[in-house]
Amino acid sequence: MVRDTPLAASGGQALDAIARFGMVSAVNQESKTVKGEVSASDPRAETSRITLDYYEGRAEAFWQGTRDHDVSQNREALLAAIGRPAPLRILDLGCGPGRDLAEFARAGHSPTGLDGASAFVRMAEAYAGVPVWQQDFLSLDLPASHFDGVFANACLFHVPLSELPRVLRELLASLVPGGVLFASNPRGDNEESWDRGRFGVYHDWERWRDFVLTAGFEEIDHYYRPPGLPREQQPWLATLWRRPA
Repeated sequence: MVRDTPLAASGGQALDAIARFGMVSAVNQESKTVKGEVSASDPRAETSRITLDYYEGRAEAFWQGTRDHDVSQNREALLAAIGRPAPLRILDLGCGPGRDLAEFARAGHSPTGLDGASAFVRMAEAYAGVPVWQQDFLSLDLPASHFDGVFANACLFHVPLSELPRVLRELLASLVPGGVLFASNPRGDNEESWDRGRFGVYHDWERWRDFVLTAGFEEIDHYYRPPGLPREQQPWLATLWRRPA
């Protein structure tokens, strides 16, 4: 979960996204034992440590700054694309402290949260009262053909380009046939960069579309946020995709 507001741009990149990504050891939901740990010798481990250290130390401030932000447009877009009544099994990928996770639960669905930051996992469990898994985005351990929808609100842009095809295929496999992926990312010039201790990739529509279609999804729709503003003031690209039935 991130602050879904207009971002300052530099060289076409949206560099003020207040966001984090799940790059820590995957933890089993029941036993909390480590699974799929990123090796200390892997350069991804340092990327993970730097980014998550930033958010671990600022978890409460992040929550206070984002808890009242309205991204109902995105939640509603996912549910409309699924097109079936509650309860739906929703994976809130990068759930943060649990704002949207709780909204899905209040609407009668059966959501599961997933985040890489241990502080956010604890906060989301307490706030939403539903299961939350601590997992590395690069070492996902998801059940096959299980979720009706995946809600990836402002998180997948933290996956390095080299890893994105595999991560998207894993999300595809976690959906039931006909299931829907919602993804919102800050758009830019297709470059990887660091922003004040946080790693990100800033895709344009064409490049992002190519990645997701190549992973095996079918295109549903896309739109820009915030609504009602000129395109140059809409830094967020929201997209919807379906696993073929």
